[in-house]
Amino acid sequence: MDPANHSPNHSLLSIRLRFSDDARLGPGKIALLEAVDRTGSVAAAGASLGMSERRASLLIESLTAFFGEPVVVADAESGRSRVSALGSELVRAFRAVEADARRSFETQFAAVREKMSR
Repeated sequence: MDPANHSPNHSLLSIRLRFSDDARLGPGKIALLEAVDRTGSVAAAGASLGMSERRASLLIESLTAFFGEPVVVADAESGRSRVSALGSELVRAFRAVEADARRSFETQFAAVREKMSR
């Protein structure tokens, strides 16, 4: 491990939730939902993250299939997409777990992180 790549501002922690063998929720899907919220479009959200519209749609569809309700909904009138209440709750809950884990990591691994910067 190269300590130069792990500055105090660089996170060593990545959360990935595994609900089942087929259903996972991690930083990529959360970033996609956040990008849909920003852009109002699954295609634009995917493009902003360097993925195809097809890939972005498949990721959204996988969440919808697992939870049994849409995480993104389309507004027929405007043609824009928006994150549903469920999608917003997933983002909120994931970011809260991530923040809690990061705080715990910083506390529990403080001595180790000090050694990494040497």
